[in-house]
Amino acid sequence: MTAQQTHASELKLFPDWKWKSWWTVLTGIMLLMMVGVIAFIVFQPIQVLPRIRLAPGFALIDQNGQRLTNEDLRGRYVLYNFTYTDCRAPECPQLDLLMREVQQRLDEAQTDGTPVALVTIAFDAEEATPEKLRAYAQTLGADTSNWHFISGNPERMKDIVGGGFEVYYEKLDNGEYKFTPTMILVDGWGIVRAVYNARAYEPDADRIIRHLGILAKELRESKGVARLGYEAAHLFLCYAS
Repeated sequence: MTAQQTHASELKLFPDWKWKSWWTVLTGIMLLMMVGVIAFIVFQPIQVLPRIRLAPGFALIDQNGQRLTNEDLRGRYVLYNFTYTDCRAPECPQLDLLMREVQQRLDEAQTDGTPVALVTIAFDAEEATPEKLRAYAQTLGADTSNWHFISGNPERMKDIVGGGFEVYYEKLDNGEYKFTPTMILVDGWGIVRAVYNARAYEPDADRIIRHLGILAKELRESKGVARLGYEAAHLFLCYAS
């Protein structure tokens, strides 16, 4: 073999070796990443509540005749429920008693100081005057310092409740309402993070209190490099039960 042939052979072999080495390294990195992703999904070291959708904007009137808007609640965790003012258990499937239990147990929720507001939206807007809302709150023994009872323009209620919160209700011929008993948890940025009804999370005070803590933990820890872990938890649907 001539010197020229030997040199050509070396030039040919070196790129092949270099390419194979880089391919081996890249394959190893990809395998490690896949193993890491699978382990993250299986063991879920970080659990979050899903970012479902943006909660609707509203401007409604509360039990004191005061205007309450969604912007007034910004920066708080807000738990909503939906009913009508003549709704009474056990004949009427409403969740006000569960709201009252949550209010009574708010000191158990580890929210790191983030305030929690409770809001009951009465969709029987024509009947839900401030006086009637106030009487409804008194019947429940509600502490209205952080539990608001609100209603408003009948034409807007369908947009807010049905369209925005996606809660079904329908007025029947006898004046009563058929509706899906639902509670909705919204974070401080106005994003729906949990829906509690028969089709999603089962409404349960223990679960709601725990979910408030999960929101607070994400707010506290989702900073710097740790934020990547929380975004991965959202990406891979590592949702708390």
